[in-house]
Amino acid sequence: MSNKVEIKSLNLLVLRCTDIERSKDFYKKLSLSFVKEQHGKGAIHYATTLGDMVLELYPLGNGTVDNTRLGFTVNSSKPILEDETIEVVSEYLFNGKTTYVIVDPDGRKVEIVDDLTDKNN
Repeated sequence: MSNKVEIKSLNLLVLRCTDIERSKDFYKKLSLSFVKEQHGKGAIHYATTLGDMVLELYPLGNGTVDNTRLGFTVNSSKPILEDETIEVVSEYLFNGKTTYVIVDPDGRKVEIVDDLTDKNN
């Protein structure tokens, strides 16, 4: 039996946000659906599931910047790229796929990659 730990998947990502309502609206444009939650007397926040992973948006609280970087593979980046409120700050080609880099309301870079197996792009 090996004592080496192997990470099988990411199951939780918590983002601290200066304005969770604004951040929730931004991530909804990426087709994420959130529910409002509060655990005991903890902070009110929003949560969504992506497969086996939970993504939670919490208030930042102390005003420091959360520089977490996210990446999403999507079936089509077209609706995101056509949204006038979302600015593409850069793009690059990696493994034959174009990655678009956008910025969320808290200044975090979010990478969007088209799943090229979907022929309806």
